[in-house]
Amino acid sequence: MSRGRGNMDAKRVSSELFTLTYGCMVAQLLRDYDNPDEVNKQLDKMGYNIGVRLIEDFLAHTPGAKRCTQLEEAADVLAKQGFRMFLGTVPEIKNWNAAKDEFSLILTENRYQSSWSCHPPVQIACGTAI
Repeated sequence: MSRGRGNMDAKRVSSELFTLTYGCMVAQLLRDYDNPDEVNKQLDKMGYNIGVRLIEDFLAHTPGAKRCTQLEEAADVLAKQGFRMFLGTVPEIKNWNAAKDEFSLILTENRYQSSWSCHPPVQIACGTAI
């Protein structure tokens, strides 16, 4: 006999779980490392490793994905397909530098924003990984 999920929204549960686990992780890092620069360094390392795994997962679930030859193509695929797949939103691609090797992805719709509550010292750490 299977149990029904009732009125639980899976996206809401996922965003709340993400918020709680991320908040706990940042709080633990702040306890482990007294230096905010070291906390940011650890968050950056974790973010990089998560990004590599997300790319592998994206490529595994997108068999028609073609190799990008320019960063503009990669940014477009990342924004329009990758973010939609993992976060359910599409960011804007802005702030290209002159060399066209750096850009910003701007989230105009952030589903998690209402759930985030960071104290002033943690605000920097939260902004680092997002």
